[in-house]
Amino acid sequence: MKKSTLAYLQARQRQRQQQDNRSKISWSGLILTNLARLGFLALVLGVLWSVWSVAEAHLGEQFLATEQTNDALIDPTAGQYALTPENIEKQVLAFNLRLQEEELSRPAGVDPRPRPFTIIPGDAARFVAARLQNQGFITNSDLFNLYLRVTGLDRRLEAGNFMLAETMTMPEIAEALQEAHFEEVLVTVPEGMRAEEVAERLAENYVIDGERFLSAVRQPRSLSIFGDYDFLQSLPEGASLEGYLFPDTYRMPVNASSPELILAAFLNNFENRVGSDGLIGGSSGLSGRDLINLAAIVEREAVQADERPLIASVYINRLNGNCLADVGGTYLQADPTVQYARGVAGNWWWKPQSVEEYSQIVSPYNTYLNPGLPPGPIASPGLSAIEASRSPAESIYCFFVATGEDGRHVFARTLAEHEANLRIYGYNP
Repeated sequence: MKKSTLAYLQARQRQRQQQDNRSKISWSGLILTNLARLGFLALVLGVLWSVWSVAEAHLGEQFLATEQTNDALIDPTAGQYALTPENIEKQVLAFNLRLQEEELSRPAGVDPRPRPFTIIPGDAARFVAARLQNQGFITNSDLFNLYLRVTGLDRRLEAGNFMLAETMTMPEIAEALQEAHFEEVLVTVPEGMRAEEVAERLAENYVIDGERFLSAVRQPRSLSIFGDYDFLQSLPEGASLEGYLFPDTYRMPVNASSPELILAAFLNNFENRVGSDGLIGGSSGLSGRDLINLAAIVEREAVQADERPLIASVYINRLNGNCLADVGGTYLQADPTVQYARGVAGNWWWKPQSVEEYSQIVSPYNTYLNPGLPPGPIASPGLSAIEASRSPAESIYCFFVATGEDGRHVFARTLAEHEANLRIYGYNP
């Protein structure tokens, strides 16, 4: 009996020890689990703090770089460092944007020509971003939308008309979309501009795409308005509207719906200021497009208005064969015609290093190599140049050269006199 009791007590003691051991293990596991949770929480808080610090420093630099305004006693920075879900989300988004900074600065394409883009009232930023990508202005609509959110520009997008280019970066496009252009804009086209220059000026003022305008200028017979103008009906097949884009200041629509709308403004002005009657009946013997052809050369050559009739007379003398002995033919030898032929984008009026270079330009517009008028006008002349070419001064001159004094010229009858003038004014004949 005693042995049984002893065995029973020993068994109970072992059972209690096992229970104690299990309890210790359970408490140890609980402590380790809680420590692991605390460690993970600390890690998350550390990452959030790092993100917060980096993003806050970057955005702080941008904030300090912009002009700030305070209304009354309101602090615009109040609460920006508070550890709220909104601020945490903002800083995480800013950090994500920072990681994609290189893509932000990468243009979508290489074509620098501006194209129209319109934001309709009520358009959400994400829809604007999607259309920008569809039209080739950006490559990543999600990234653009993220940039708008982080910078707060999504709340300042303005409905209206814009001109954007593929070569603009996402930040540049976002800034451009903050200010819509008016429905109409004043555009000044000076005398002596070639059609390409007019197209560039129209594009710069958000009127119309330059290539679209030039395509219409080069194919006037395809225009619905071509038959409305009598002075155009004698244009040769394949001729452009070069020379008829009458110089003036115009009120143009922004993002014009068609080239005809813009060309009508130029052609109506030409009809009112010159018209068919202004292209005939002068003493020069020239009419129609030939008159505009010469007037464009006079416009490019003359700086002073009072010299235009005299410069026109030199060219008329050459065309009429009055200078054959000294010129060797009816060659106009007009520098602007060769400059027009050699001109390229960014340098529309090429200037040679020496006169000898003119003879190296093979083109029907090279009036050093080809007698008579060039195939067509090289620019749009103003009213003064047209009238000077219609009724030039009466003179015996066959040559002129710039004196370098306020754009004035000195005139000569013979080649010998001309060469003497070249020496006087620092040229090497």
